[in-house]
Amino acid sequence: MERPAWAPRSIDISVPSVSRIYDFYLGGSHNFEVDREAARKAMAHLPGLPKIMQANRAFMRRAVRHAVGTGIDQFLDIGSGIPTFGNVHEVAQAAHPGARVVYVDHDPVAVAHSNAVLAGNEDADVVAADLRKPQEILSSPQVERLIDLNRPVALLLVAILHFVEDADDPYGAVAQLRDALAPGSLLVLTHASYEGIPLPAERAEGAVDVYKDIRNPLIMRSRDEIARFFEGYDMVEPGLVPMPHWRPESAPEDEDPFAFSGFAGVGIAA
Repeated sequence: MERPAWAPRSIDISVPSVSRIYDFYLGGSHNFEVDREAARKAMAHLPGLPKIMQANRAFMRRAVRHAVGTGIDQFLDIGSGIPTFGNVHEVAQAAHPGARVVYVDHDPVAVAHSNAVLAGNEDADVVAADLRKPQEILSSPQVERLIDLNRPVALLLVAILHFVEDADDPYGAVAQLRDALAPGSLLVLTHASYEGIPLPAERAEGAVDVYKDIRNPLIMRSRDEIARFFEGYDMVEPGLVPMPHWRPESAPEDEDPFAFSGFAGVGIAA
């Protein structure tokens, strides 16, 4: 397999990557056949996966614009993945020139491509770090340069927490991040769930098994389990809801049924 110029020498391009699979679902070009093969296997069980990812992205853009509308001008996007059209810095800086954005990901391809996309943008940067180690993120030079933790921040955890197993204490990681942020900060979150998927759970489990097979378990949590991530936050209306129902800009009934899989919400730190 020939290694493209954008793929860092340090990565094993024979092993599937969650961020590159996500890139494939969104129609991106930064993925390998091994990623596409895993994605196709998952889609054989859950054919609406691209629609779910598109709904994730659409929600993220609405939530960023909402954050800017409340006066927030700094964004910390953890598990940001490979940049595609309409990324956080594009949406935020279009709505508020000078808005500051720090992306965080542990995938070397995501970090390398983010660096390329952000070249020349003094108000955005990327950190190679892991959600499971919040202190490494918060003390990184990029965060210290761009994010003032004494002012409200929009913390984005979009389609990331369902890749953190309970044994790795995702609730503790989210709480550490919450405690480091100023009052008035926002938590923007989406999470996969069997609830809302327009298929029997047994069939959807086949897609979950694909992620298990590539050693990136997909943890499907219930609505109540997802709501626990918002402890210490007051929910912004309409609360924790299927993605198309969060402040829609078009009629939700026009959305693909798969877009209603899982939950999205925004909370404001007290």
